[in-house]
Amino acid sequence: MTTFKTARPLLTGLLLATCATFGQAQDKVLNLYSARHYQTDEALYANFTKATGIRIERIDADDAGVLTRLKSEGAASPADVVLLVDAARLWKAESEGLFQPVRSAVLESRIPAALRGRDSGQGSSWFGFSTRARVVVYNKTTVRKDDVDTYAELGDAKNKGRVCTRSGSHPYNLSLFGAQLERNGPEKTEAWLQGVVANMSRAPKGGDTDQIKAVATGECQVALTNSYYVARLMRSDRAEDREVVDKIAVVFPDQQGPGTHVNVAGGAVTANSKNRAAAVQFLEYLASDQAQAYFANGNNEWPAVRGVKMANPALDALGDYKQDPVSVAAVGANQAKVQQMLDRVGYK
Repeated sequence: MTTFKTARPLLTGLLLATCATFGQAQDKVLNLYSARHYQTDEALYANFTKATGIRIERIDADDAGVLTRLKSEGAASPADVVLLVDAARLWKAESEGLFQPVRSAVLESRIPAALRGRDSGQGSSWFGFSTRARVVVYNKTTVRKDDVDTYAELGDAKNKGRVCTRSGSHPYNLSLFGAQLERNGPEKTEAWLQGVVANMSRAPKGGDTDQIKAVATGECQVALTNSYYVARLMRSDRAEDREVVDKIAVVFPDQQGPGTHVNVAGGAVTANSKNRAAAVQFLEYLASDQAQAYFANGNNEWPAVRGVKMANPALDALGDYKQDPVSVAAVGANQAKVQQMLDRVGYK
């Protein structure tokens, strides 16, 4: 069920010094539709209000729910900014005209071009603010790293009965599969997906954390997950989470090839925003060093801005890795084809 929230004031009273450059705007409201459901983001929003005087009113839903609502409301939508957690969904919304281009020296200097939407000549329509890798976790006692250090090996017969995943139709998997389609073509990709299905230890179910725990308990031996789910468990103080971490290992696939698939969480100004200036101001705030560090330290995502200092031992432990540079636009455009493949091979 979609809920309506007003961001709570930051109790610590810390004021971001750099946000002073963004100006003061008393009694202004920014309407935010967000697919980010992370408790740690509350302070992120409250910091913006503290620094600018712009109050955030937020509606939470998943990516699909946010976009469905935005489309149904049309020109009457109160939304000023949208935050989504999947590059393909950002691309889809961009292609459907739900965003407006933004020309910002701050955003263009800080957010790499590969993590921005298409530049129409009037600016980019969306900007990525954090990244997460689609990694492989495996059971340290039963699986050799060399057998699972590429995405292709998840469909290899040597891993029969070992693999578990969440639904193939979940956006995180669709984006990965779309990238594989772009790189390897339809025949190889469909054959690979068929191999993954044949190697499953059980039908797809649950979320990414469930896959990690299934590897630790022996329900399966190998799984796909976003990196920040692993990092959360690594930073947990709960004994049961530490036990899970002790039983698994993580590999960034295809480091000797094109690199590991990366997804982004990003934001955009809506096409019908009634408060464009504050919306752009908010996006620029998300690109600030303080906000970028919060993505890393608060939710275990890698900052989009290069050189931002982190204080996250889990991300430090995971280390650097080679990223697959495949086009976000191509990944988004491949979604429908991938879904058809999933239906044909019985990947639920």
